Amino acid sequence: MNTNDIKNMNLLDRLQTMEALWDSFLNEEADIDSPQWHQGILEERRRNIQNGKAEFVSLKDLKANHSS
Repeated sequence: MNTNDIKNMNLLDRLQTMEALWDSFLNEEADIDSPQWHQGILEERRRNIQNGKAEFVSLKDLKANHSS
């Protein structure tokens, strides 16, 4: 299966395939290290929360501001 095959699937089939893929990871013991830059971003976000500088947006607002 390639990208074109996936693009030709209807939405329901793509969602079911994606769900099956995610489910397949549940039973797999994979030790994959996150990139170092992920750790840096997480540390920065923790500092912002601890310092009261974090800004939180509701899902509703996020969707409203990014729907265009």
